[in-house]
Amino acid sequence: MEADRYLVDQLIRPIVNLYRVTPLAAGETPAGPPVAYVRQKKMAIKEDIRFYGDENETQELFRIKARSVFDIGGARYDVFAGEQKIGVLEHQFRASLLRSTWTVRDGGDGELVVARERSLPLAIARRLIDFVPYGEWIPIPYNFDFLIGERLVGGMQRKFQLRDRYVLDLSGDHERVVDRRLAIALAIGLDTLQNR
Repeated sequence: MEADRYLVDQLIRPIVNLYRVTPLAAGETPAGPPVAYVRQKKMAIKEDIRFYGDENETQELFRIKARSVFDIGGARYDVFAGEQKIGVLEHQFRASLLRSTWTVRDGGDGELVVARERSLPLAIARRLIDFVPYGEWIPIPYNFDFLIGERLVGGMQRKFQLRDRYVLDLSGDHERVVDRRLAIALAIGLDTLQNR
């Protein structure tokens, strides 16, 4: 979990969402084997997403747990490594009306980074396409910028393919303010925890 760039790709399965997270070298060249395998049950009452260090899911690394079943006014998801809370993913409801926005907090609730949908016109187009029959089949880019204050430190870029595939980039976070486990949890959360 020391890399600055990761490939997050979804594995197609009928009952669960499965993801594989692989560190990247230059471009999209893997810098080694996958560092995390992720499982999210579809249609779960309360989100509980597990991150494992192996494909057989015997070694849990960390997990995302929803604080409540309903997310009225903005949802909060705690990220735990064992029993230790390492951070919080907080969906900013009001800011997300036009452009999806999340705040990543550390274990003590201090703000680390804000993830904001990159393009306002594309964000609005994504919302409008929901009213078009079969609009969910029209591909619209879903990319995020990661900001510490006003400074851009990275982002998440969707690759256009049949399954969801993203490049998570934190190469601008030179001080390593953001725990890479939280960044990986955020990348999975941006794909699974909100209606796109």
